[in-house]
Amino acid sequence: MSHYAFLNQDNKVVKVIPGRNENDLENLPEEFSSWEEFYSDYKGMTCKRTSYNTYGNQHLLGGTPFRGNFAGKHFTYDEENDVFIAPKPWSSWILNEEIWLWEPPLEYPDDGEAYIWNENAHLADNTAGWELLNNYEE
Repeated sequence: MSHYAFLNQDNKVVKVIPGRNENDLENLPEEFSSWEEFYSDYKGMTCKRTSYNTYGNQHLLGGTPFRGNFAGKHFTYDEENDVFIAPKPWSSWILNEEIWLWEPPLEYPDDGEAYIWNENAHLADNTAGWELLNNYEE
């Protein structure tokens, strides 16, 4: 089974659906050259196939990565690089164009503790940002 992402006029993903396997050409109506084209015509929106098994520009089962990441709602389709990019989580984060994922400007602490990103702390002091995640009482 393949998955297909529907894009609005700004190349933002508005919906992802399961669909026909891209190799199932036997059932593809003859007026279409691909299932992407078929679904685009059917919904009246641009449609791009996306790989459920691709994340961080790696195929999770060892296959060939496809379009950077599995598309999700609000992702952007970058036409020039033919990849899907998640929404930017924080203004200070930087897109790694090798893996097509957003990365923080500071490395995650490697001390075995759990941390959460604090954008306001980073904006006030660019050497800060990771804060120890407190245990919250239930």
